[in-house]
Amino acid sequence: MLQQSIALGPMGFSLHQLVIGLAFLLALLTGALLGRRHHVAVSDTLFTVLFVAFIAARVVFVVRYWGAYDGIVARLDIRDGGFDIVGGIAVGLGYAIWALWRAPRQRIPLSGALLVGGLTWGLIAGSAVFIEQQARPLPDVMLTDRSGNPISLPQLAEQQQQPMVVNLWASWCPPCIREMPVFEDAQQAEKDITFVFVNQGESAQHIETFMDQQALSLENVWLDPRNALGQATGAHAMPTTLYYNAEGKLVSTHFGELSRATLQQGLERLR
Repeated sequence: MLQQSIALGPMGFSLHQLVIGLAFLLALLTGALLGRRHHVAVSDTLFTVLFVAFIAARVVFVVRYWGAYDGIVARLDIRDGGFDIVGGIAVGLGYAIWALWRAPRQRIPLSGALLVGGLTWGLIAGSAVFIEQQARPLPDVMLTDRSGNPISLPQLAEQQQQPMVVNLWASWCPPCIREMPVFEDAQQAEKDITFVFVNQGESAQHIETFMDQQALSLENVWLDPRNALGQATGAHAMPTTLYYNAEGKLVSTHFGELSRATLQQGLERLR
């Protein structure tokens, strides 16, 4: 649920990103109100805490999946969404504790701001994860293969009896194009996982031309001309990748471009 996406013009955001933004805004507001009462500003410290946590989350993730990146440029490219949330929170809290110790005047407003922000994020994110774990089976949406034959994800899952990765994409989406070679390599290497690539809203002829131009060799490229799967899964921006276990239950979702590292992280959750 947290990785469901919202499209705002040419830009897309996940719900989790919006929740983090809301939590930070409430933290800033709380810090400003308490800071006014104690005659001290804490906004700069809050921005620094957020920045430190952001950098730490990226660094921890890159270290964990160091071998999955080709070089320093790829490791710096945050478009793949590779962040270790636990590592970021730990380092961010460590910096916040140090800031509280260093500046006694900020302790009350900064503590209040961090508490409000943390509770907002924790309650919303925790509730969403709990709800998501209760169900979210494979959507029973009728799609078609490249030959025009009707097919659905539950049908394929029943045939394969193994975990499934479902990628929603379109040829006009640059991140979708950039991540296709990553999926191509993974589909050839991971024989115990089924990969399905569901095109959103484009014709079979257009898809065939695109695949030839990109020299892509992918199995299970399906068509969803009415964007029904995107609506059923809450994926209103692309690319979005859904991970289902062998029982057909949603395990995790990744909104945005994938790298080998973030795909590897997603596949680990299926094993």
